[in-house]
Amino acid sequence: MRRIVAGITTLEEHLETIRQKPEVYRPPSCPHCGIKHLRQHGYYYRKADRRAQRPRFDPVPISRYRCAGCRRTCSRLPECIAPRRWFPWSVQQHVLSSRVGAARAGCGDGGQPAARSVSRWWCWLQDRGQVFAFHLRARFPELGRASEFGAFWRLVFATLGLPPAMAWLDQEISVP
Repeated sequence: MRRIVAGITTLEEHLETIRQKPEVYRPPSCPHCGIKHLRQHGYYYRKADRRAQRPRFDPVPISRYRCAGCRRTCSRLPECIAPRRWFPWSVQQHVLSSRVGAARAGCGDGGQPAARSVSRWWCWLQDRGQVFAFHLRARFPELGRASEFGAFWRLVFATLGLPPAMAWLDQEISVP
């Protein structure tokens, strides 16, 4: 199941989508049993951005759906919120850019994650990077021009950006 809904790039867009078109978040089928009958089952709230400068958005509602067959719940996140992570993809791209040798682009309104988090993200990218690169090169042939690990991720950050790349990868494989 796709856990990331592509195209919703900011928390403001997410909140507007929840208000106007919540069906965008409805999964096509239950990720547990495959039945295609899911009902809205309220919301859960999560901190989407742990940076101190953005408390007005936290916590944000995340739509939850319940399967009529197995009665389990599931949800999907917007592109701007990383699954199982405290910081958005944009912050992760910002701090990982220096590790791959790219010029750091601004991530908005500051707020740095702990060194341990950055180290964990770097290990995650190194461990899964080749699998991610394989799938991204299959979809975006221009990324094949970069063969070395750092050069590839610099090109991804410069052309796609980490949030859309992870949203696209989520269609193919499990991200993070």
